[in-house]
Amino acid sequence: MASSESIMKVIYKYLATAPMGTGAEIAALYAPGARVEDPVGTAAHVGTDAITAFYDSVRGGERTIELLTLRVAADTAAFHFRVTTVIENTTIVVEPIDVMTFDDQSQITTMRAIWSPADVVTSTA
Repeated sequence: MASSESIMKVIYKYLATAPMGTGAEIAALYAPGARVEDPVGTAAHVGTDAITAFYDSVRGGERTIELLTLRVAADTAAFHFRVTTVIENTTIVVEPIDVMTFDDQSQITTMRAIWSPADVVTSTA
């Protein structure tokens, strides 16, 4: 089983890469055959190609991420964070809670993002 420290390192790398990284850079943190459900209740993205395409599809604007809370237990991590995206004069903020599981090599095997459109706050300058 991956250690709590190695899982935390992957999460910090994920949060550092996700704002402006490519889909391939983010997908590299996942195990082959991993599953992403973002948000929970939508169709899952399974495997490296699908995960890469998913993250490439949500790129755009200037994005920052702030970690609010992180918990790790065994092979599972849950973390609450704030994503702020600025596109032209519009600011979009959402605070999802992600739940990830990890394999023995500290690669992400599943990611479930808990948020809904009702959680998205949009403002214009």
